[in-house]
Amino acid sequence: MPPLSAPSRREALGLLGSGLALALGACAKPSEEIVPYVRAPEELLPGVPARYATTLSLSGWGRGVHAIAVDGRPIKIEGNPLHPGSRGATDVFAEAAILDLYDPDRSRTVTERTSGIASWEMFERAWRAPLTKVREQGGRGLHLLTGRVTSPTLARQIAALRASLPEAVWHVHEPVDEAAAARGAELAFGRPLRALPHLDRAETILCVGADPLGPGPDQIRLAAAFAERRRDPARFGRLYVAEAAPTLTGIKADARRALHPRDWPGLLAQVANALGAGLPAPDLTDGARRFAEAAAADLRAREGRALVLAGPALPPELHALVHWINGRLRAPVDLIAPPDGAEPAPSDLAGLCAALDAGTVEALAILDANPVLTAPADLDFARALGRARFSVHAGLHGDETAGATHWHLPLTHALESWSDLRATDGTASLVQPLIRPLYGGRSVHEVLALLCGEAAASGHDLVRRTWQEIWQAAWGEGADFETRWRRCLHDGIVAGSAAAPVAAGEPRLPVRPATAPEGFTVEIRPDPCLWDGRPANNAWLQECPKPVSKQVWGNALALSRGDAARRGLSAGDVVRLSAGGRAVEATVAIESGVAEGVGALTLGYGRERAGAIGNRIGANAYPLVTAASPWLATGVELAATGRRSEVLRTQNYVEIEGETKTLFRQIDLAELARAEPKGIGADQPSLLDPWRGDADGHAWGMVIDTAACIGCNACVVACQSENNVPVVGPEEVARGRMMHWLRIDIYDSGTPEAVRAGFQPVPCMHCEHAPCEPVCPVAASVHDGEGLNLQVYNRCVGTRFCQANCPYKVRRFNFFGYADGQEFANLDAEPVRAQRNPNVTVRARGVMEKCTYCVQRIATERQAADRDDRPMDIVSTACQSACPTRAIRFGDLNRPEDGIAALREDPRHYALLAELNTRPRTTYLADVRAPNPDLAEDRS
Repeated sequence: MPPLSAPSRREALGLLGSGLALALGACAKPSEEIVPYVRAPEELLPGVPARYATTLSLSGWGRGVHAIAVDGRPIKIEGNPLHPGSRGATDVFAEAAILDLYDPDRSRTVTERTSGIASWEMFERAWRAPLTKVREQGGRGLHLLTGRVTSPTLARQIAALRASLPEAVWHVHEPVDEAAAARGAELAFGRPLRALPHLDRAETILCVGADPLGPGPDQIRLAAAFAERRRDPARFGRLYVAEAAPTLTGIKADARRALHPRDWPGLLAQVANALGAGLPAPDLTDGARRFAEAAAADLRAREGRALVLAGPALPPELHALVHWINGRLRAPVDLIAPPDGAEPAPSDLAGLCAALDAGTVEALAILDANPVLTAPADLDFARALGRARFSVHAGLHGDETAGATHWHLPLTHALESWSDLRATDGTASLVQPLIRPLYGGRSVHEVLALLCGEAAASGHDLVRRTWQEIWQAAWGEGADFETRWRRCLHDGIVAGSAAAPVAAGEPRLPVRPATAPEGFTVEIRPDPCLWDGRPANNAWLQECPKPVSKQVWGNALALSRGDAARRGLSAGDVVRLSAGGRAVEATVAIESGVAEGVGALTLGYGRERAGAIGNRIGANAYPLVTAASPWLATGVELAATGRRSEVLRTQNYVEIEGETKTLFRQIDLAELARAEPKGIGADQPSLLDPWRGDADGHAWGMVIDTAACIGCNACVVACQSENNVPVVGPEEVARGRMMHWLRIDIYDSGTPEAVRAGFQPVPCMHCEHAPCEPVCPVAASVHDGEGLNLQVYNRCVGTRFCQANCPYKVRRFNFFGYADGQEFANLDAEPVRAQRNPNVTVRARGVMEKCTYCVQRIATERQAADRDDRPMDIVSTACQSACPTRAIRFGDLNRPEDGIAALREDPRHYALLAELNTRPRTTYLADVRAPNPDLAEDRS
């Protein structure tokens, strides 16, 4: 028998396409028969993108998306405008999910710890003995561990398991949880409730340790609501933020105060007392007291339109106090029954550890969770896991938990699976596959059915059965199930499934004061790029700059300048953080806006079994996490190690002084009425030929509203996904060789102690007087008749003259074949290449590349308009479609209905570096703030 060899790229893509084209459908159960591509269904047109509505999860919560497939290959994710969790937009995690699908490090086979590669049949035989034993005992000894469960189908399966085996125990562990908020609601209302704030109806907002605009399952909904309200100057309001270190919400605040977590209880007590709480007078510094009094006065003045939000690091007593404050303010917040609730309530991870230590766990099944990495350090879960007599882990990767269990089962990706999920407001939506499982995995529903003895169960049938039961119970036997099912698959949501608000009554004022942390404290946060560490092997997310620090390929301990100076530390020093007998080593990053006595460190890094991309990157913060205090490590000892490590950044934190309105413009709300739009340089002399108009009838332009931009990076990753922008890796980043076509700059006009910063996305400016064009010796940089500054790749000879002559520094040079033969790590694997957009050239080594306003999308719409003999419809760029706040607007300056020409007449309008007279087609609207004049001295 000849030795096996890897297929060529052509063979691999051929096999992939032939298998995928059949699944087509995503709207029906995929056929089990492989049909040759030449017999593809009629509705599948070669090269024409097809959209399917599905759902992606983050920490168990569903966000509706449209997955775009070409010739059976999913290549791009966009938001579903009908889904309340996405509202037609995306975030970095949704955009990057497409790369996770093709991850060559995903689990491909069943494995057994001692013998290695196994099969599903071998696992079934091994599982029979423990399953038989626990069945004889009514389920005693069987333990199931999952993350947050919002899937109605998975909840139904678990309920059936608990009913048939009443002694079995279900445990839930979610690394980024909301336990303090849930317990706070119970203190305030006597029952578990989930709060849904409406930022579009709140004019004054106070956030204490909260980051509603930051990364998370609700980021898109909350950011969109916040930006929508602020577009109306009459309802602009004011945002107050008290936090330990800068967040996206803090950067957008009108009044921000850097406060140690020990001062958070006093600040909330001061606000509550202004509303009649009668709590003991808190001990606050003068600055914190002024901040609290100013916030309280604004909140009282806007009763019914005022809102207070508490962050996850605050104890339950403070969450209860916030509920009491919001009750007094008649705040715009709904209370609903938790969509992830279950009766009886599941046990927690501590309960599982206790059972493991007691030796009563006969069989443990861990579904799509990684507790060996993410469990609180004081539970020592890795040690306890070894006491289970039989353990099995099902997951996408052979991660830290997979390496510690007896068996590991490969799961399918969300784009390969049938399932369902609920959003944070309870809205249900279906998950449907676009592609057959690439690596032979099974869905979590099929794995749980297997564990229950139903080896032949189909994920498609399990999900259909759930909704048949739900709709039959709601509408009776006469309900037209098939029509409703098809409609839900088409729309991506189950209409009318959102949870109804409940009348919870008046919240109780907590009587027991919250304890305040003392000593040096480290605030532990989800990472804005890696969240809790699950996507650590995603190269797009590793190379995505963190919104505030701009760090890539790692995390760092953020310290204030004062703390660093007192401890004799400088940026790049490696320090040892010790607490509770455990230690973490991290690199120091000195950042503006960090409170004294506090450090900030994000989760998700320092992994040992993430894969070729994510292994041994950054510092693992989980050893500082405890069950009692998951988000604040208190009494931390910090000591220098004497070593140094580079903090990789794509941009330095820019502090600006004086007149900077042509670089980044930020104005106060009071100035808005007097503001006049800034020109784009037409009145400046130029040696270039004058712009003679758009010969083809279109004049493409873009206007970016910096007041709406929250710096979330969704546009950056969307551009990377749409345009085949390559990853270069940490070594190339260290040399300054980034390849992103779009970056988000941050500018700060405040002080290191009181930041007043803003975000500015910077794509190509598409200058009418483009400095890059006359210096190109081969006419590779040219203008077309619609105002686009194009790059002709097959002409470019790599002189880089255009890059040197570009004042905006938006051109990227392929020093190596980053996407064409010299890929980073394992990104040259055949599955990864299947993600690439076939409508965008994959650039070779030695050429210049840049933003083209997604010219392929313009061309596609032009062709469709010519074919249908109609005017061109609205064209949306990848960055525009991803933006959750609609900060990016693209269109035709010659067509009034696009609104771009009108935005150029806005009083906030300005051009970046207008004095250079490049006449850019990409222009901006100024950032707007509404500072409190009573806090003017805190801004100095």
